[in-house]
Amino acid sequence: MDKDRSQAYWRANIALIRNLLIVWALVSLIFSILLVEPLNAIQLGRVPLGFWMAQQGSILTFVVLIFIYAVQMDRLDRKYGIRK
Repeated sequence: MDKDRSQAYWRANIALIRNLLIVWALVSLIFSILLVEPLNAIQLGRVPLGFWMAQQGSILTFVVLIFIYAVQMDRLDRKYGIRK
């Protein structure tokens, strides 16, 4: 792979990581900590949504983001010819 193509690949990789970390930070910090009071006004079953987000939502989001990362990296690898 030439240098320009390699740089484009890593730029795309870093952009993907950055975007996924932003989503995780928003869910973990904003929804689970800063907005917990307003979210507690909403019930998820018999549990306040703010509590659920702090206990389960951020972890579940992280697991989903791992799968999204794997799928997107597979696409990037194919696009840039990295896949063996």
